[in-house]
Amino acid sequence: MSAPTNSLGSYLRDRRTRLDPAAFGLASGRRRTPGLRREEVAQRSNISAAWYTWLEQGRGGAPSAAVLDRIAKGMMLTEPEREHLYMLGLGRPPEVRYRPVDGVSPRLQRVLDAMEFSPAIVKSATWDVLAWNKAASALLTDYSKLPREQRNILRLMFGTSRVRAKQEDWQSVARFVVGAFRTDVSRAGASGSEEVSRLVEELCRLSPEFAMLWQDNEVVAHSEGSKRIRHPQAGPLELEFSSFAVEGRPELGMIVYNPVSEADADRIRELIRAA
Repeated sequence: MSAPTNSLGSYLRDRRTRLDPAAFGLASGRRRTPGLRREEVAQRSNISAAWYTWLEQGRGGAPSAAVLDRIAKGMMLTEPEREHLYMLGLGRPPEVRYRPVDGVSPRLQRVLDAMEFSPAIVKSATWDVLAWNKAASALLTDYSKLPREQRNILRLMFGTSRVRAKQEDWQSVARFVVGAFRTDVSRAGASGSEEVSRLVEELCRLSPEFAMLWQDNEVVAHSEGSKRIRHPQAGPLELEFSSFAVEGRPELGMIVYNPVSEADADRIRELIRAA
């Protein structure tokens, strides 16, 4: 028995035969084969039945991205299934779809909470802080005390003297943050979004320094590095940070901070226990 081929046609057939007609508002009784008929998928995808049949049979050449999107929508594919459809049909993932978010799953919050002495946050592509742990509240900012719209790293960096005073080298940090922000919104497909445009306009009005840095068009990768802060209770601290992508969520990123020295670690532990 030969192994099944990993082709677009075989994938479409497999997905189609696994679909429940009732979930699409179609009668499910007296069907000779399981799943949806080719004609039903074609109609839902707004393409001709002949063209869809050719795709399943491996004929007719490569489909366009628009056709794959219509098929993914017609079959109600999940985002990973849609991405696999693109890889088979075009040899590349689909263009990133930007989705504004306002929170994280309970499971992701538990990941943050498990890091007892490592400040960690989850931020959006627009650098809104969506979730944080107790260590982040003690060392960085107690985001729970801020209105939702003020839980934005850029607004805090360029509009809050308290946050600015914490930075040992504010100019370098600010330049890095703006460059990383530009990279993040581009990666998430949000560069031209109304949300980003409003935020940039607001920050340019708020801070001539942001406006100047934004005009520089600098981009940097926010992967890992070090950070020095002056904490009002713990004093000067040196941290190293690592950034992690959230699988399947290009608009989210996790940042975890760890002390560089054991002395810094001891002061951070005392600060967290006292919080």
